[in-house]
Amino acid sequence: MNKALSTVFASLLLSAALLAPASAVTIEGVDLPDTMSANSAELKLNGAGVRSKWFMDLYVGGLYVPQTTSDAQSIIGADEPQAITLHIISGMITSDKMTSATLEGFESATGGNTAPIQPQIDAFMEVFKEEIKEGDVFELVYLPDTGVKVLKNGEQRGVIEGMAFKRALFGIWLSDQPAQEDLKQAMLGKR
Repeated sequence: MNKALSTVFASLLLSAALLAPASAVTIEGVDLPDTMSANSAELKLNGAGVRSKWFMDLYVGGLYVPQTTSDAQSIIGADEPQAITLHIISGMITSDKMTSATLEGFESATGGNTAPIQPQIDAFMEVFKEEIKEGDVFELVYLPDTGVKVLKNGEQRGVIEGMAFKRALFGIWLSDQPAQEDLKQAMLGKR
């Protein structure tokens, strides 16, 4: 290959690399980007891991925040843009199983006191009523003064208002009684 053609080829490769989405990490075949946008805020991948149950990997969870931190309580309590992504990697997850696990998570995250946010929980649970398939992606994006935007496969399914709901929702993965301790540690960037 002559020098001019070699230079053009190298430039094309560099351009292609710069145009490709940046991937911070790949877990179980799921590429999680370094950043994601939440309205005008750019969020950074704080950490990600796999939710497993009975020796089966169920989903890859990612946590996005404005500034990376390993302080779970500050994340839960922060009234700033944040997001959790759930990438379904198992055909074993059904609507009923996801509903049951999420309700159990709210119970744990609230110390059994879901009554103050029960209407918000009920509205949130609507997103899990339709079929859940391997490859589905849920995005739970908290925006101050808006609430939690719930998206499934990029399509907005609802907005749940209230900081108390946001704290309980993020607490499912980050509270003192998380859905899975090693997933919590991974989302906090400790693994």
